[in-house]
Amino acid sequence: MRQFSERTLLVATHNAGKLEEFQQIMTPLGIAVTSARDHGLPEPEETGTTFVENARIKAHAAARATGLPALADDSGLEVMALDGAPGVYTADWAETPQGRDFVMAMEKTHAKLIAAQAPQPWQARFCCTLVLAWPDGHDEVFAGHVTGQLVWPRRGADGHGYDPMFQPDRATRTFAEMTHAEKNALSHRGAAITALMIGCFSLNVSPQALHSIKHWASAAPSSKATGASCRASPAMITPR
Repeated sequence: MRQFSERTLLVATHNAGKLEEFQQIMTPLGIAVTSARDHGLPEPEETGTTFVENARIKAHAAARATGLPALADDSGLEVMALDGAPGVYTADWAETPQGRDFVMAMEKTHAKLIAAQAPQPWQARFCCTLVLAWPDGHDEVFAGHVTGQLVWPRRGADGHGYDPMFQPDRATRTFAEMTHAEKNALSHRGAAITALMIGCFSLNVSPQALHSIKHWASAAPSSKATGASCRASPAMITPR
C-alpha cells in the first residue's frame, strides 16, 4: 500500500465542513489541506453505479487537474430488499426544489418496501468509501460500513438523514434515539477514515488517534447523504 509522503492533500469537495474535518486531522501531521473549491475545480458528474466508482471519479479528476494527491468520498444507504437502493442515489431520493427532504426520502423507502412485500427485518447498511488518488493514476480505497435494519414508524428526534429509520445490529434503538457518543462509536465514516489513516499514514498516527478518529469523524455521515458535515479533534494526532 502506498504511503502518503507529500506535504499537501487536496480534498475533492466544495463542502466547507468536510474540508475543516480533514484540516483538523492532517494539519498536526504537517500536511496542508486544500479543497476543490480553492482550486476553482468544477464538481465532476458522478456517473458511477457504486460508491467506489463515484469516489474515484472525484479523486482522480482533482488529482489530474492539480498535480496533487486528492481524497474523495462517497456514501449512502443500501437496503437489501431493494437490491441495494438507494445506494449512490441516497441524496437524490431526498431532492426537492426546496432542498433535501429526508422525511420524504424515508417515506419513499418505506413505500417501496411495502410495495415489494419485503419480509421483515428490512436489512440495510450505511456505507462510506474513501479514495486517495495520486496524479500518476495510482489510488488506494478504504471502506467503512455499519449494518442494521430499517424500522417503521420512524423513531427518535436526533440525528440526520435516515437516522430515525436505521437501527444498527445488536441495538434496540435507532441512530436518532442514541446519544451522540453512542452513534459515533458505530460510525461507517469513522471506520473508513480510520482505515485510511492506518493504511496510508501509519507512521504518523498514534494508537490513541486511531481510536479517536472513529469518534471524531462520525459527528454526522457524509454531507451527500445527510446535508451535515463532520468535525474532528487533532488532540491525539502525533505530528511528524
